[in-house]
Amino acid sequence: MSAATDPVKLMKQEVGKAAAALVKSGSIVGLGTGSTTAYAIQFIGERLQSGELQDIVGVPTSFQAEVLAKQYGIPLTTLDAIDHIDIAIDGADEVDPHKNLIKGGGAAHTREKVVDYLANQFVVVVDGGKLVDRLGSVFPVPVEVIPMAVTPVMQAIEKLGGKPELRMGVKKAGPVITDQGNMVIDVKFETIADPENLEKTLNNIPGVLENGIFVNCADVVLIGEVKDNQPVVRKI
Repeated sequence: MSAATDPVKLMKQEVGKAAAALVKSGSIVGLGTGSTTAYAIQFIGERLQSGELQDIVGVPTSFQAEVLAKQYGIPLTTLDAIDHIDIAIDGADEVDPHKNLIKGGGAAHTREKVVDYLANQFVVVVDGGKLVDRLGSVFPVPVEVIPMAVTPVMQAIEKLGGKPELRMGVKKAGPVITDQGNMVIDVKFETIADPENLEKTLNNIPGVLENGIFVNCADVVLIGEVKDNQPVVRKI
């Protein structure tokens, strides 16, 4: 099957296109990280180049987003130079029925959280496989930790009932290093009954920079699915 007819790829493109269509001229746009968000960045760039959109600037959440924005001709700015973000588009690793999220599969959750929470509208783009009844059902909670604190943080997480594991690189010897120069501990919990409190508890452990639980921040979730071999997008 060619990439052009791959229904999963087409579905991700359609979700990205639906998110990009929500961006209005004159907007400051938070540019998220991940495969589906990459298509949103592409389509924002195409709308900008065609003249359909004008006066757009982006705030990238990762080096990946920055590179893609430059590739597709989206001017960039920084949080130092702006006083608001109109809309942020980002992916997620899990979405529960209350639109709470686990993010951080790409190890960019700290910068994503800063940008996504600042946005007046936060749009999440996912495929249907990311929907769960309860957070933590499938994906562990990523916790970004300064390198000197990895061992005590893992010990503190174990006391909370979590099973921590240092994230190791793929095709790279050693641990994953974030854009901030830190490490990521992936934590599996038997159950996450109260995501809001767990988010705060994890962030209160000395040495933790941020974790991947996002609560009370998503405004719109665009879900891509493949039905009868055709891509469809629905919204919650």
